[in-house]
Amino acid sequence: MPDEWIRDRPAPEAVGRPRRTMSRTERARANRNRRRRRNVTVLSVVVLVAVVVGVVFLGSRVWHGMFGTPSDYQGDGVKDVVVQVHNGDTTTAIGKTLQDGGVVATSQAFVDAAAGNTTISAIQPGFYKMRTEIPAATAVTRLADPQNRVGLLTIPEGRQLDDIADVKTSAVTKGVFSLVADATCVDLDGDKKCGVTADELKNAAGAADPAALAVPVWAADPVKAMGNDHRRIEGLIAPGTWNIDPSAPPAGILSTLIGASTAQYEQNGLLAAGNAENLSPYQILVVASLVQRESKPQDFAKVARVIYNRLIAPDHRRLEFDSTVNYSLDRQEIATTDADRGRDTPWNTYVREGLPATPICAPGQPALAAAESPDPGDWLYFVTVDMQGTTLFTRDYQQHLANIEVARRNGVLDSAR
Repeated sequence: MPDEWIRDRPAPEAVGRPRRTMSRTERARANRNRRRRRNVTVLSVVVLVAVVVGVVFLGSRVWHGMFGTPSDYQGDGVKDVVVQVHNGDTTTAIGKTLQDGGVVATSQAFVDAAAGNTTISAIQPGFYKMRTEIPAATAVTRLADPQNRVGLLTIPEGRQLDDIADVKTSAVTKGVFSLVADATCVDLDGDKKCGVTADELKNAAGAADPAALAVPVWAADPVKAMGNDHRRIEGLIAPGTWNIDPSAPPAGILSTLIGASTAQYEQNGLLAAGNAENLSPYQILVVASLVQRESKPQDFAKVARVIYNRLIAPDHRRLEFDSTVNYSLDRQEIATTDADRGRDTPWNTYVREGLPATPICAPGQPALAAAESPDPGDWLYFVTVDMQGTTLFTRDYQQHLANIEVARRNGVLDSAR
């Protein structure tokens, strides 16, 4: 007989035993007990799940509070840092930058704090001094405060790379290098730190490869011709307001400024400007620098015409501008001495024909516009005859000499030497 059959037989002791029948009341009681036990089991499981979820949630909060990243920081922060807001950054992008820099706990916290704040949409690209681990609302306030803007550089029209001293007053006008160096100075945690010095910038201007300085193609040959003279990049940094990274190396800062200036020059039409006068874009820049230093804005277009007339004159007239004498001497003087005018430099238009080897300053857009579109006229000479800036123009040399005498009588050509 198969085993499974044996297993299916009732136990010996159960054979022949009568089976007891449950009453209706007993069956009802048994059913109630089974339902009660089932409900208690389900309730126990629900409670257990709730407890587990609660423990996991609370444990996560405790863990992140002790060891992880909170949703927002509290207090006054830990230390000063500099962060950059890029052109076109959204609020979310700014928040990500702040989070990566350790300024805010999360980008979302910054976005939430900035919601409805109109000053955030007006924040300019640039560099800002912040503090690490500050509340998101504090970060919004600090970004909106102009006092926290750093690396902001303003170059006035007509500045040259080096500082210049006034012969009469001895007052020093800071050049581009000094202005840049000043713009890299930041007060971090009460300690003033400057990224570069004027001398470091000067050294980089002369030693770095022109390509590393972002020198444009249309200026490459004249720049290379100047060898390692730092003045080879004169005029390639345009006047205006610029953002510089205070922590960048000297060559990096110069590259940023020259690259941005090149874009501005080209956008304003410099590449096409020389066609009418048969000059290169670089030569137009040189002419504009002479216009900037030799005249007042109301006379820019006339002075530009004088320059072009002298350059194409059949007798090859030299420009003979005192500004080109003063340039290499790093000083400002209306009248120059015979000895100074006799110095043989790449810029002195008393001893060399044509244009100076480089621009002699950073020309502004009005001077550039005048160089690009000079007034019509046959003038060959001009001289400022009074302290109000009145300038007389003429083609006749004898008349020019008479105008010079007027200037002398009015004290305009007094060099105080």
